[in-house]
Amino acid sequence: MPVSPGVALVAMALVGCALPIEPAESGLRTPERFVGAASASAPAAAPDPAWWGGFQTPDLDRLMADAMGGNFDVAAAVARLQQADAALRIAGAQLLPFVDVNASIARTRGTSSTPGTPANSGRQYGGTLRASYQIDFWGGLRAQEQAARDSVSAAEFGVGTVTLATQSAVAAALFDLLGAQEQLAIQQDNLRIAERTLTILRQRLAVGTATGLDVAQQETVVAQQRAQVPPLLQTVEANTFALATLAGLPPAEVTIARHRLAAVRVPDVVPGIPSEVLARRPDVRLAEANLAAASADVTAARAALFPTIALTAEGGLQSIALQTLLRPGATIYGIAASLTQTLFDGGALRAQLEQTRARRLELLANYRQAILSALQDTETGLSALQRNTELVALQTARAEAAQRAYDVSEAQFRAGTIDLLTVLITQTTLFNARLALVQAQTARLQAAAALFVALGGGWTADSMRRAMAGPTP
Repeated sequence: MPVSPGVALVAMALVGCALPIEPAESGLRTPERFVGAASASAPAAAPDPAWWGGFQTPDLDRLMADAMGGNFDVAAAVARLQQADAALRIAGAQLLPFVDVNASIARTRGTSSTPGTPANSGRQYGGTLRASYQIDFWGGLRAQEQAARDSVSAAEFGVGTVTLATQSAVAAALFDLLGAQEQLAIQQDNLRIAERTLTILRQRLAVGTATGLDVAQQETVVAQQRAQVPPLLQTVEANTFALATLAGLPPAEVTIARHRLAAVRVPDVVPGIPSEVLARRPDVRLAEANLAAASADVTAARAALFPTIALTAEGGLQSIALQTLLRPGATIYGIAASLTQTLFDGGALRAQLEQTRARRLELLANYRQAILSALQDTETGLSALQRNTELVALQTARAEAAQRAYDVSEAQFRAGTIDLLTVLITQTTLFNARLALVQAQTARLQAAAALFVALGGGWTADSMRRAMAGPTP
């Protein structure tokens, strides 16, 4: 059936009256390349969602799988998303007519004007169908639905933000634990070296070729090395307990095998261009979605200042006898249209509008801050990985040189050609160099993991929705 020109004009007028929603734009200019990029930036694929597999560390793979399935922060974020989904359905229902049905039966009895005479009584049967619809003339209801839709997006990106934070925490805790394990092994080896030198001095003291002062000095070195063991054990234990919590497990169920840090592979990381990274970062997208929802809230608050138009229709049947309920004479109906305009509310509606506008300004500032923080995270990650890679090479050379110097000094000390002071110096240099190398290796691994997270970690809302839906039957 063709639409009449009058109906078309009315429809266009209704659409034209809808208030616009301000777009969620930051107003910031995105740089064309990262400062820390090795060369001119070019588009690059997003990191693998299971980016931690590139480190080729079974314990890391296992802990990540446990955390993605059992972490309670992630579970809470998923529950918030489910709440947002339900809120969207509630907001969408306001755009549809509301229909209800009612059936009734009543018995009535009046009063008698003649004493001793019973009053008239009777039954009444009825059934009504009632429908009401609010015309969204100014677009306020659609703005509320859009705000709810943007809130769903924000909840989705909230899941991503919590997921990446959990992945980052797991990687950082594990690498810190592995570093402490290796430092502990080195410290125990340092202790054995110091004790071996002490044994030689005590033997010399017994034959009169060493002094009590020499023995006391070396005993101090042994005590210092032994005292550094408990803090390293505490670090190992604390990180083990933290990993258990991240994985949603009791502490007793998590054990970590020792890995040599030099054997842990550091994957290659290609940053790509800043605009791509910002589009992948769930925390940035979360801030953008919150801003979009606030913009829709402003439009809804503006629409509340204008009149509301509602249509109501009611029809049904009513009769005093059940057998006549379905006859034409029992039919009742009513149709009404209403227009409501607030005349005085003490300024509450305008204050509500000002509140939503101020809220939008707050979220705009948060969005801009999220963009700058994301760029900072990436630049810091690129710098940290590069500098710690350089530092590992320098500390490796330092440790190798210190080991050669100590081997020579120990051989000469056994031969009696150098004094104890020289041995103590080379011992201390070796101990410090070995520990510094482990610390640099740990920092490089943590920097690589942090960079993957800074680049968005390969997380997508679609993959999260598929995971929530479960396996396909």
